[in-house]
Amino acid sequence: MNNNVIYSINGPVVTVRDSKDFFMQEMVFVGKKEMMGEVIGIDDHSTTIQVYESTTGLMPGEPVRPSGSLLSVELGPGILKNIFDGIERPLTELMKSEGAFIAAGTSIAPLDEQKRWDVSVKVSVGDQVVPGQIYAVCPETELIEHRCMIAPKLSGEVVWAAENGSYRIHDEIVRIRDEQGQEHSLTLVQRWPIRNPRPVSGRMPITRPLITGQRVIDTLFPIAKGGAAAIPGGFGSGKTMTQHQLAKWCDADIIVYVGCGERGNEMTQVLEEFSDLIDPKSGMPLLARTVLIANTSNMPVAAREASIYTGITLAEYYRDMGYHVAIMADSTSRWAEALREISGRLEEMPAEEGFPAYLPSRISQFYERAGYVQTLNGQEGSVTIIGAVSPQGADFSEPVTQNTKRFVRCFWALDKSLAYARHYPAINWNDSYSEYLDDLSRWYDKNVDRDFNRLRQQIRGILHEENQLMEIVKLIGSDVLPEDQKLTLEIARVIRVGYLQQNAYHPADTYVPFEKQFKMLKIIVYLNDQCHKLVAKRIPVSLILKTGIIDKVNKIKYDVPNDHLELLDDYFGMIDQALAQVE
Repeated sequence: MNNNVIYSINGPVVTVRDSKDFFMQEMVFVGKKEMMGEVIGIDDHSTTIQVYESTTGLMPGEPVRPSGSLLSVELGPGILKNIFDGIERPLTELMKSEGAFIAAGTSIAPLDEQKRWDVSVKVSVGDQVVPGQIYAVCPETELIEHRCMIAPKLSGEVVWAAENGSYRIHDEIVRIRDEQGQEHSLTLVQRWPIRNPRPVSGRMPITRPLITGQRVIDTLFPIAKGGAAAIPGGFGSGKTMTQHQLAKWCDADIIVYVGCGERGNEMTQVLEEFSDLIDPKSGMPLLARTVLIANTSNMPVAAREASIYTGITLAEYYRDMGYHVAIMADSTSRWAEALREISGRLEEMPAEEGFPAYLPSRISQFYERAGYVQTLNGQEGSVTIIGAVSPQGADFSEPVTQNTKRFVRCFWALDKSLAYARHYPAINWNDSYSEYLDDLSRWYDKNVDRDFNRLRQQIRGILHEENQLMEIVKLIGSDVLPEDQKLTLEIARVIRVGYLQQNAYHPADTYVPFEKQFKMLKIIVYLNDQCHKLVAKRIPVSLILKTGIIDKVNKIKYDVPNDHLELLDDYFGMIDQALAQVE
């Protein structure tokens, strides 16, 4: 007789009394419908479980069955192009079998078990294999080769290997004998606990930027491959849109997009957009290197808490193959709210604003899984984490934003007033920062130009000076300013409108290659220097404005296509010619 039965139910939290059959973080099956859950607390008298599905209709006395394993995800070919919920159930397949609404206890394999893959086996009988070694590969999509790796704690001698050919994911590919003489059968899939970081050979210095094609990020506040960034902003400030742009255009090999507690219509937009997008580097569908995890705000709250870990585990798996992965978490505030709700039901002592006292450690555990690493098979790979934060009332002093700032080195503060003025991306250049500048300076010197860091500093200086001047302008107007300060305001407007503002719907402006960004910077700084020479000769700014050259430079982003960057070289001559008229 099964003594492991439900004693009490409190939302997604279920307790079992007087049982010694469970261990911490064990995956369990709850109720007659066998809904997935996880053990989150054990004491002398009771075991506490959080259920990842709706507990509507669940009753005391129903059985709870232990699985004997940690909450894990299945890793293998078929992850890319797929759409999962927070516990790795494929939503497309669920829709075919269940319709628009998922029934409680629905169990479906995460990956297609019948599909055949064109497998090339990379080991032979007699080979000694070590953890992380690639034993088979297959083309997962048009863009990505899937590399099956020996499990991190397994090594030994190959005693049997399949021929190259067509196989399903659970077909035996290789058999190895370990040092104890025990044989292990390897298929195309493995399982991994989502809360445990996957091991690596070593962490490497962060020295390369993640190129996003967004000028305000690449130029002023860059993020490194293997780094972590936060995008905080109030409602309507463009967090999701910014993450969409980064997911579409950044130069990561693979994108993992986690919609954590977001509105259903936003996730629908993501799914529709990503299905239609073409990858600019390859001309193939962008979905061929993307996996989406959709956990909308009306889905069970506990699954929202798990979705972040599911996403980062999938990202680490592809990193271990030697790929550079970017994970977009939208939004970590909804994830923190799930922690708060479950903590409240557990009657834990609340900390600031009702969040649990362990909120900082959970946030750090997530962001610390970013990194540029040497994998167990000797390759280089990285996971870059970009997490959106949704502070209520755009209050950046609230706990989730403040604790996130402690664990990220890149902070892109979105400004509602910029968003309402239709300035996108609405990243406030006064409140944002990046601590990766020094780490990346050598890369810029080598791959862009030694002048790049100087030009960026000059641009930042102009924006900083404008910020100070605007305090005076608000009080007494701009007419009383000296000519050189009036010029600073005009050049700052060129930087803000002509450079930092970017149109996601314009073909030449939605993505800007780094070469174009650098040349635009040079032109703006050259315009600034030449105009200041004229002002020093007591030529008024009004005469410079009449030449129209400032407006001409303002429109470079639209006037020069990305495939005709040689046209940018003509602007230096245009500036000289226009300014010669007023000398």
